[in-house]
Amino acid sequence: MVEDLDDIYKLIYRYCFYKVRNSAIAEDITQEAFLKYFARNKILKRGEDMAYLYTIAKHLCIDFFRKRRDDALTGDYPQEDFCDNSDTKIAVRDALERLGEQHKEILLLRYLSGLSANETAEIMEISRFKVYRLEKAALAEMKKYLKGALG
Repeated sequence: MVEDLDDIYKLIYRYCFYKVRNSAIAEDITQEAFLKYFARNKILKRGEDMAYLYTIAKHLCIDFFRKRRDDALTGDYPQEDFCDNSDTKIAVRDALERLGEQHKEILLLRYLSGLSANETAEIMEISRFKVYRLEKAALAEMKKYLKGALG
């Protein structure tokens, strides 16, 4: 199933943004991911191709941090978000930041990007069952923190 390229671009950008916390850098990484993808493929469709594109973006984010380990990034946040209440936004953002990298990655791929467990497993190079276990643990951690933060 071929999806609108603009929608796919937004998903990859959002994923990169939540990894690097800087809109300009996320834009650069997203563009580079698409350039690398299209250098090898002519079309983009959901499934293995999407997983490959996410994997490229993930590795570019990792490379970015390797190159700039000592630089401090200033975080900016996208205008559209998944919560209406600003207190809730802050609490969710804080809870997400407290998670370990693997738990954060699972939630970003599954909920922010809307990927299936199979697609997430392929990107993270783990089993689908491990995705379910990690997702459940990450959500439990988020719930625990949010109960305390939002009372």
